[in-house]
Amino acid sequence: MTSDQPRPGEVRAEIDPATTPADAGVIFIGRIQTQWKSRPECPRNIAEARERGIPAKLQLAPTWRRGLTGLSQGDHIIVLYWMSEAPRGLVIQKPHRRPQPTGVFSLRSPARPNPIALATVKILSLDQAAGRIEIDAIDCLDGTPLLDLKPWRPQMDLPADFKPPDT
Repeated sequence: MTSDQPRPGEVRAEIDPATTPADAGVIFIGRIQTQWKSRPECPRNIAEARERGIPAKLQLAPTWRRGLTGLSQGDHIIVLYWMSEAPRGLVIQKPHRRPQPTGVFSLRSPARPNPIALATVKILSLDQAAGRIEIDAIDCLDGTPLLDLKPWRPQMDLPADFKPPDT
C-alpha cells in the first residue's frame, strides 16, 4: 500500500517514524482475521465495513486470553490495531474525498506516525478458552496485529455535550 511518492499537496515529516528508535515498547496481543487479503478489496473505514455486513475474528495469543474475563456476547468493545502497511512519514495528506490537503491529526487515515486504528465493534460470539472473539465488522487486512481491547462505555466514551442527530 505504501508509495514512495506522496500525492500532490502532501508533505512528509522531517523524520520517518518507521526508522526512528522507539520511545516505548508495544506488543501485539493477537491478530485480526478478515477475508481481505489486499488493500483494494478492504473497506476504507468501519462504516463501509459495516455496510458490507461481513463479520471478522479477533484471535488473542494464549498469554492474553484470560484478559477476556468479563466480556460477553452482545458487548461493545473498542479494538485498537496496528495498520502495519500504512505509510508513517506523512504530516499533511491529500485524501481522495477532500478538496484540500489536511493535517494527519484531523483524519482517521491509517497513514500517521503511529498507524494505530480503532473501531468500536459488537461481540457476536466469544470463546475465551480459544481466545477468539467474533465481531460484527472491521476495516483491516487479514493478519493485522491487534494492540488492545477496551470495553465501550457510553458514560465514558460519549462526549459530555454529545447530541444525537435528529432522526
